[in-house]
Amino acid sequence: MLEEWQTSWKNGDTGRKIFNIMPSVSLRPTNWIREHVIFFSQHGPFPAYLKRFHLSDSDYCSCGGIGTALHYATECIYTVPWHMRKPAPNFEQEWLKRVANNLVSRQKIRGIIKFISGNRDLFRPP
Repeated sequence: MLEEWQTSWKNGDTGRKIFNIMPSVSLRPTNWIREHVIFFSQHGPFPAYLKRFHLSDSDYCSCGGIGTALHYATECIYTVPWHMRKPAPNFEQEWLKRVANNLVSRQKIRGIIKFISGNRDLFRPP
């Protein structure tokens, strides 16, 4: 059963953002909370996500940057208390893996997502 699940996960076309962080299936829980799933799947209150699914006209954050999960975690002026060092573009996947496995980074992610969710008007495009 695990082998079949792994094959399906490896060859699937959905969940690729999570697959890049967790390429192996497991019966052990990840201990991710809602905010972690939102951040790592990049399916949430992010303008880039909302525009992609035609739920918004713009993918810009009100600060002027493209509103992605990485933007909020590394450079948005509204989320400075939770910032982490921005990875080089060719190391973004490795950065996400390290962040996912780091308790302090996951606490920062929780803070970012809670702040964005509680202040949606602040994050609307200009």
